[in-house]
Amino acid sequence: MRTSTSALPIFAGLSASLVSIGLARFAYTPLIPSLIQAQWFSAHDVVYLGAANLVGYLIGALLGRPIARHLGNKNALRLMMLLVTAAFFACAFPISVSWFFGWRLLSGITGGAIMVLVAATVLPHVPASRKGLASGAIFLGIGLGIAGSGTIVPPLLSLGLQATWLGLGGLSLLLTALSWFGWPSDLPHPTATHEVAAVEPTPPAVYLLFAQYAFMAAGLVPAMVFLVDYVARGLGAGAHIGALVWVMYGLGAIVGPVSYGFLADRLGARMGIRLVLVVQAIALGLLAISQSFMALAVLAVIIGSFPPGIVPLALARVHELVPNHHRQQIAWSRATVSFATFQALAGFAYSALFNATGGHHALLFVIAAGAIAVALLLEQALKWLPSSTEQRCCAN
Repeated sequence: MRTSTSALPIFAGLSASLVSIGLARFAYTPLIPSLIQAQWFSAHDVVYLGAANLVGYLIGALLGRPIARHLGNKNALRLMMLLVTAAFFACAFPISVSWFFGWRLLSGITGGAIMVLVAATVLPHVPASRKGLASGAIFLGIGLGIAGSGTIVPPLLSLGLQATWLGLGGLSLLLTALSWFGWPSDLPHPTATHEVAAVEPTPPAVYLLFAQYAFMAAGLVPAMVFLVDYVARGLGAGAHIGALVWVMYGLGAIVGPVSYGFLADRLGARMGIRLVLVVQAIALGLLAISQSFMALAVLAVIIGSFPPGIVPLALARVHELVPNHHRQQIAWSRATVSFATFQALAGFAYSALFNATGGHHALLFVIAAGAIAVALLLEQALKWLPSSTEQRCCAN
């Protein structure tokens, strides 16, 4: 299949990840001070509303495949993009905390569902030798959203908080329209394949990947949530330097998906994951002791590449371990649920620890480095699996 025939589906996938995760989740972070200052909600409510998106993401990861079974992947993805667009517009009107919570929850649901469905919809239409790079391009949308949260939102805020939400809704509506006809047709689902997939047991290495992916989620939360506050208040560098470091984090988020996908194509997903985990553990450890702007900027780029970048690597690993397409969808759905669960739990746990320690940022980064180290150590557990299983898993 020619690369040109896969360009529109890849663009549709990028648009979906940009809108539903990149903007719906990460654009909320720079809006927090304005939501409080404009007295839309109290500081306590704003944090509570932020958690709604993470909870919704977990729900969406669980509901994605059942929705697709009823509507088809293409229509399910179109519906999710319409719903997240509606959520942006609805958030322009702070009618009540419950109203806002419901729409923030819905925006999270769309993100989880799209994460489960988008790769399974697009990648079958991409040549095998370019699947890693293509999945990186799809999830580049997350990185663009993170970067956009630091570049698009501030100018919009100068027009007012309501105008900001309406602007995000307008952008989401535009990308929904541009990608509407880019989604490829759904693949047939032979009953026999489903029956075989249901009978054949899941390889142990796949469960090991679920555990790794969960610890990766726990490791990325502190920098994602507390990096700006660490620079601005923890180090006393001020909000301006904190914003600059967040822009560097966004730059890393743009570079991450495509470069990690390239690693999957060139080195294989397993070796790529090993390399990335080593670099991330070191970077998080250094972040806990770094104070110079140059060091923080470099580390922010490295660490920022991880949240969106690890997605195409983990997806490529699923494809290595599970050759059957239908079982790949099931495995990826479960991996996403594992990631979403630990991400939500870690978000609450780190926040509680942060409050309990009086705002000790460095401790959070050290714990995050430990979580990444555990994910790396779990990789070594493959040596203890039966050799026949490993050979069977990785033959693809």
